[in-house]
Amino acid sequence: MKSIVNRKARHDYEIIEAYEAGIELKGSEVKSIRNGSANLKDSFAEIDHGEVYVNNFHISPYKFASTFANHDPYRKKKLLLHKSQIRKLIGKTQEKGLTLIPLKVYSKNGRIKMEIALAKGKKLYDKRRDIKKRDLQREQERALNEFK
Repeated sequence: MKSIVNRKARHDYEIIEAYEAGIELKGSEVKSIRNGSANLKDSFAEIDHGEVYVNNFHISPYKFASTFANHDPYRKKKLLLHKSQIRKLIGKTQEKGLTLIPLKVYSKNGRIKMEIALAKGKKLYDKRRDIKKRDLQREQERALNEFK
């Protein structure tokens, strides 16, 4: 299984802290994720009554499952974290401008895991600064390669 990555997350947000969480899934969702039929675009995590849920995480219906066994592609999925981690996240998300976003979904020891991050939204000038820094880094690497 390839990992499913939210590429826009690192572009739009400054990652402060990352956590690994299990996901409560149905059987057809697991099979669909193993096929790579999932999308993290525009997904976000929220804390509701001491539980962490991920919203807008699209998992395509598994084509070999029956119509009754299949799932809703956009249903809310519960994330499995330790209570101490959830308490810490509640405190941090109540601070100004911090949010929870999923970074990637991957398989670890046969289980599907999600990496979520505590993040702060970037302003336009922050994004420009990052692009400029990346371009300068590429130019330096090219200059070193030409010199060798």
